[in-house]
Amino acid sequence: MHFSSSLVGVFSLLCSQAVAIPDLKARDLNSFVTGERTIALQGALNNIGPHGSQVAGAGNFVIASPSTENPNYFYTWTRDSALTMKMIIDEFIFGNTKLQPYIEEYIHAQAILQTVSNPSGTFLPNGLGLGEPKYQPDGTRFNGAWGRPQRDGPALRAIALITYSNWLIENGQSTKARTVIWPIISNDLSYVGQYWNQTGFDLWEEVLGSSFFTIQNQHRSLVQGTQLAKDLRVTCTGCDQAPEILCFLQSFWNGKYIVSNINVNNGRTGLDGNSILGAIATFDIDAYCDSPTFQPCNNKMLSNFRYLMDSFRETYSINAGIPEGQGVAVGRYSEDVYQGGNPWYLITTAAAEYLYDAVAQWKARHNLVVDADSLPFFQDLYPSVTIRQYNSGNANSPFSQIINAVTSYADSFVAIAQKYTPANGSLAEQFNRDTGVPLSARDLTWSYAAFVTLAQRRAGQYPTTWGTRQAASPPATCSGTSTTGVYAPATAAGAPNVTSTCQVNIVFNVNATTYFGENIYVIGNTDDLGAWDINNAVPLGAGGYTSQRPLWSVSTYLNAGETASYKYVRQENCNQPYIYETLNRTLTIPTCGSAPITVEDAWVGAVGTAGSC
Repeated sequence: MHFSSSLVGVFSLLCSQAVAIPDLKARDLNSFVTGERTIALQGALNNIGPHGSQVAGAGNFVIASPSTENPNYFYTWTRDSALTMKMIIDEFIFGNTKLQPYIEEYIHAQAILQTVSNPSGTFLPNGLGLGEPKYQPDGTRFNGAWGRPQRDGPALRAIALITYSNWLIENGQSTKARTVIWPIISNDLSYVGQYWNQTGFDLWEEVLGSSFFTIQNQHRSLVQGTQLAKDLRVTCTGCDQAPEILCFLQSFWNGKYIVSNINVNNGRTGLDGNSILGAIATFDIDAYCDSPTFQPCNNKMLSNFRYLMDSFRETYSINAGIPEGQGVAVGRYSEDVYQGGNPWYLITTAAAEYLYDAVAQWKARHNLVVDADSLPFFQDLYPSVTIRQYNSGNANSPFSQIINAVTSYADSFVAIAQKYTPANGSLAEQFNRDTGVPLSARDLTWSYAAFVTLAQRRAGQYPTTWGTRQAASPPATCSGTSTTGVYAPATAAGAPNVTSTCQVNIVFNVNATTYFGENIYVIGNTDDLGAWDINNAVPLGAGGYTSQRPLWSVSTYLNAGETASYKYVRQENCNQPYIYETLNRTLTIPTCGSAPITVEDAWVGAVGTAGSC
């Protein structure tokens, strides 16, 4: 992976200009935000390889965190990287021109990454590999068991690159946008249009179903892609699915709040930080508040916000005694147990950003409408509010008073973040629900990126509209259609000119009773099954595992016409040896164009036992 000399120089300059700001906790809120924005931007840049000061040994990728154990986040996630780069692109457009080399190198790295074969599949012929959530820090495949596929990454990457392409067009560089960057975007939009109506894992990588965050961003990517394709006079395969995705998006509202994951039965309420993260990622300063895109100022979303915040008021000890209308520490969802189930910095700051977004939209519209859904939200902040439209007026008008109350509410979430941010400004993933002490992955890139976007909105810096007003309306009846994608390596941006043979979709199902911490792989003699190398075996998922049927499954593609020898392998916990089945199985792959095949097997051989590590 190459790294431009200009970027090395910029990195050195940025490091030399980084300001050590002592005791941020003691500063007033404005000074805290100003100081922490500088620290957070530098914190994100420090995690971009290969010259980031916190990620020695990484390739030219955005690394999630320098943490290598408990937990190990020393990988590059497509989603985290795209959200971070979208922040950097916006900072560049807002005037920080020193950041442009990072954007250029991201373009090159992602063009290559699109073509890397991985456990989600290959890039060609069907784009399946684009749904892989994470890769090794050098950009090679991560072959461990994981929640895959995840369908938000391609949409988020497309959004980031479309934003930069629009800037290129405005600055006389349409040819570069069309020949270098559009091929990367086109692959991602093809993936969205082809697979949006299939389930995948959510942004927390835990729930297999349909995710509000994912669907919101998929819709935005296709709306923006439609306009960019017109501007560049190219074809956007998959963009015709935008109205259908918007139609499906309405399914997440249950009459009170957003059920953040549907088509799944996991025993949760569905209240999840997923919903406000989706809203701020698809925020459009030009949007109408009744837009079906569920903007921050949308009355249903305000109801959702109140329900979500109330779910955390009694969940965490550090929120005890904080009344309605005051910010609290916010986590993923109240039932969370990961790392003990704690508040997250990036979701707490997202709550503030969400409110700043809503205020900006009301100001831009010069009015706000209170209805039965949003009334309880407003009553917590402005008790005399009634169901009606409030128009802008003088500084003492009800409209201005409500705006001031919501802005103060937003500030109170920032104050929570300030209270639990260490004096040096470092941001981990979480902070302890009882003590407020930072924990889990240190220097989380997404935490830093989220603080910068918060600071942008608080300072009145808003990205340009992404076209919510021009987006096609959803049909009266959802049909759940899809469009077969068109995929080609983005060679002008540096992707290798990979080719493909004709392949057939094979689903491997095996009944194998396992203990928590044990994983199942399929391995075989073909390259796509790892060529008997356990490091390249294909991991199966347990999303359909029940006590009645201990199902492990994977959908993959194998070359048409070949005969594969294969077996299943158990990966034990505590570094115990792998356990291989005691027989070799044989599968003859049918000819090109054949329908998908599902293989039903049951484990044969010794079983594992949990270690005591």
